[in-house]
Amino acid sequence: MSDKPAPGPAPTDKPAGRAHSAVPATILVTLIIAGIVALSLWYVVQPQPLLVQGEADARRIDIAARIDGRVAQRPVDRGQNVTPGQVLVGIDNPELLTQLKEAQAAQTVAAADLARINVGTRVEVIDSRRAALASAQANLTLQQQTYDRTRQLTEKDFASVQKLDEATASLDIAHRSLEQAKASLDEAVTGYTAEEHQVAQASLAKATAAIATLQAQVGELTVTAPSSAQVYQVGTEVGEYVSPGVPLLSLVDLSDVWLRFDLREDLVKRLKIGDKVVVRIPALGDRQVTVEVRTIATKGEYAGWRATRATGDFDLRTFEVRAYPVDKLPDLRPGMSAYVDLAEGGR
Repeated sequence: MSDKPAPGPAPTDKPAGRAHSAVPATILVTLIIAGIVALSLWYVVQPQPLLVQGEADARRIDIAARIDGRVAQRPVDRGQNVTPGQVLVGIDNPELLTQLKEAQAAQTVAAADLARINVGTRVEVIDSRRAALASAQANLTLQQQTYDRTRQLTEKDFASVQKLDEATASLDIAHRSLEQAKASLDEAVTGYTAEEHQVAQASLAKATAAIATLQAQVGELTVTAPSSAQVYQVGTEVGEYVSPGVPLLSLVDLSDVWLRFDLREDLVKRLKIGDKVVVRIPALGDRQVTVEVRTIATKGEYAGWRATRATGDFDLRTFEVRAYPVDKLPDLRPGMSAYVDLAEGGR
């Protein structure tokens, strides 16, 4: 027997195969990690969206009462379309109607007085004053004769001095009565003076003006629509008492609708007058609409968006931007939201 050991199993190459398979796995992991880093860097450098929310607005007409009274009728309701001249609210004020009737009666009196002055003195009045003048003349003749006889008797001591004094006083009264009668006749013949004509004309004009004022107030009892619009808000109900200045209802002109955005002044630089941007309106199915910027105006001094003085900077004020749809949108209503991405300039 041989003392040589039995041959063992032949060596294999399996560890080398595992080493070769581990190399592609490391490369794959490295590539995946590199891809993730590259995508992260690409996402970081991409501009982030800057969505700004706005709201649709329209020309608004606030209708207020100009006369006090009680609401008698309101034939329109919220959301109803109205035409120019259509009755919106009817106000009841019986006292005002009574004042108008009184003013009309005063105008009738003033007109009659002016007509009387324009006609002049009646013939009957002139004849009466002529008769009064003739009577005064006859009385003066009688008193003159009485005075002459009394004076002669007094000179012959047949009458006392007292009788002569009485006759003298009566003669003087007769002279004055004659002068008064002549003046009255001249006044009747001449007629009314220019000043009296002016006073009568002024009275008639005053009465006419009072009627015009009251008629204007009565006209305000019926409130009508100034233009074609839609009833937006209603502030009164039938039976309520309203005073001058109290809002009755509000109208919106749907033919003049725009989108309003309130932007900080550091964002306003992204827009200028005439720019056309694309906005999305969720209420219209997220529809994209092209609008044109027509107004950029600062708001109130204290209508700021963000205060930065705490960080050593200045306050950022707010600007109102109005953008009008390039194409008419019949379905656009005030209050609808709109969004624009200022990072892309809205394009």
